[in-house]
Amino acid sequence: MQSASEQWFDEAYYQRFYFDKKTRVVDAGHAERLGAFVCHYLQYVRVPVQRVLDVGCGIGLWREAITRHFPGASYQGVEYSDYLCERYGWQKGSVVDYASAQPFDLVICQGVLPYLSPTDLALALRNLARLCKGALYVEAVAREDYERDIIDEDLTDSRLFRHRAALYRRGLSEGFVELGGGVWLSRQADLPLFELECLGGR
Repeated sequence: MQSASEQWFDEAYYQRFYFDKKTRVVDAGHAERLGAFVCHYLQYVRVPVQRVLDVGCGIGLWREAITRHFPGASYQGVEYSDYLCERYGWQKGSVVDYASAQPFDLVICQGVLPYLSPTDLALALRNLARLCKGALYVEAVAREDYERDIIDEDLTDSRLFRHRAALYRRGLSEGFVELGGGVWLSRQADLPLFELECLGGR
């Protein structure tokens, strides 16, 4: 099984999933609420955020939230799509092997991982741990979400892999502690969290 092709993420893809009001998967209001939740939670647990990586940044919906909640923080958008790199000036790259000389305080990976084959997914989860020294936000639909019938398949790309949630959690737990709500804390971060703030403990 192969991961998604670069050719999938062309202008037609983003027109359908981001720009067309009838078929888009997220709007500005959703992005604002999600951004406020994640940023406020990180402020609450005292994660210092100066450098942010948004890998698979799409049209850059996270950039406004980062600017609002962490003024002065740098934002690095990375995209697999040639179309978006040309349109928005993002850096070309993939979560599977993107590298940085320095790790980031906050890494965002929204809607990217289900496009990866099991082999590439394992590589990506290990790479996220290398890229992050603070907090990670991950959003990825799992097979259980389909089984519980909470996915609107008319608005969801049918080409996604349906990985089990346990596969994501197992890979992420090597480098992170799960805090809930899609937020994970790097095991490199030395923060005094209560035991019940960490799913499954530290």
